[in-house]
Amino acid sequence: MSITATLIGQIITFAILVWFIGKYLWEPMTQMMDDRKKRIADGLAAAERGVHEQELAEQKVIERLKEAKEQAAEILALAQKRGAEIIEDAKDDAKAEGARLITAANAEIEQEVNRAKESLRAQVVDITLAAAGKIVKKEIDAKTHGDLLKDVVGQI
Repeated sequence: MSITATLIGQIITFAILVWFIGKYLWEPMTQMMDDRKKRIADGLAAAERGVHEQELAEQKVIERLKEAKEQAAEILALAQKRGAEIIEDAKDDAKAEGARLITAANAEIEQEVNRAKESLRAQVVDITLAAAGKIVKKEIDAKTHGDLLKDVVGQI
């Protein structure tokens, strides 16, 4: 046995080893490597999608915050406008109530003045009748007549 037989035996053994590794070890290992490469690629794609979705979500949040601020500003403007309207209505109501009270007070004053005038008229009539009665009872004398008139004028 020479080197040639050993060499041929080694070549045959090496060929069987290469065939065995290629058939039973290489394919599963390359399959595992491909699967791992695919999982890594899927993970990177998912991470990119996640980053993109996060950016979109942040933009949506910013837009919604902007819309909420605009709505809040509109609500505040409407509330201020309504508050001003309520104040104006209250002012108008107060003015109307004040005018009504003034009118009622003026009417009451006028009624009191009329009552006082009527009372004065009644008193003047009573005094005039009393004076006329005194004049009729006494003799008509110029001096007495003048004194009675001065007395009546003093009482009026």
